[in-house]
Amino acid sequence: MTLALTFPGQGSQAVGMGKELAEAFPEAKAVFDEVDEALGEKLSAIMFEGPDDVLTLTANAQPALMAVSIAIMRVLEAKGFDLKSNVSFVAGHSLGEYAAHAAAGTFSLTDTARLLRIRGNAMQAAVPVGVGAMAAIIGLEDSAVTAICTNAASATSGVCQIANDNGGGQLVISGSKVAVEAAAEAAKEAGAKRALLLPVSAPFHCALMQPAAEAMAEALSKVTANAPVVPVVTNVDVAPETDPAALTDLLVKQVTGQVRWRETVEWFGSNGVTTLAEVGSGKVLTGLARRINRDLAGVAINTPGDIEAFLEANA
Repeated sequence: MTLALTFPGQGSQAVGMGKELAEAFPEAKAVFDEVDEALGEKLSAIMFEGPDDVLTLTANAQPALMAVSIAIMRVLEAKGFDLKSNVSFVAGHSLGEYAAHAAAGTFSLTDTARLLRIRGNAMQAAVPVGVGAMAAIIGLEDSAVTAICTNAASATSGVCQIANDNGGGQLVISGSKVAVEAAAEAAKEAGAKRALLLPVSAPFHCALMQPAAEAMAEALSKVTANAPVVPVVTNVDVAPETDPAALTDLLVKQVTGQVRWRETVEWFGSNGVTTLAEVGSGKVLTGLARRINRDLAGVAINTPGDIEAFLEANA
């Protein structure tokens, strides 16, 4: 078995996440305490108790999801699981790439929490509410959607591009509201099974996020970046990387770039990986991987029972 770990992104958050871990394992509680201290507030209380609308705010959801992932990693490590000797690659979906870095030692936990708080605030502030939009397009090839986005951007003098390729014929587009709405209509006319606007607070992963990219370039320049103990397969390049300078540059590019998740899972399958373990809240990435490559075994690790089962299988 060749193992890669994946770390979920926004949308996987849920009130109550991490609470069972904190009650069961002191190593998990220590992670939540450290993140609270790093941010100067009790994010853990919002994670454990809600309310949901406060947890869902991108400036909270991003560090919160990372915290759950790293809590699980710290428990696994305390029970003898060694990342360097057991895992070939790590990758994360959008903000999950930061969790991958924290797991692999590129950044400290405290720095990662603060970076994600900055990232969440910067992404929210980059575009005034109502100016941007995102839409899910289901059932069209990426080449067709790329052409539709190009035409819509040109016709409206706006921005429209593919933000996420999640596999299984599911693409997410992002940009100016008028351009995204035009592209969604054009996608329906081109035969898309569905083209629906998403209830998001900002148009993530498109050129309108340039102010956020600049904010992250500044923030990343102020933290220590180490070589990760295992290569990180990045969203932007879909290639394994261990150079700290290159990795931080790719995190800046990621803010305006596409999350190439379908290609990431395909890359794992083509490069010897046999099992993907999703570390964190929910099972979104495990479901996506199943649609992309059924030959890859998939497991989600987010409860104390999941941790025990994973350790037994990897003993």
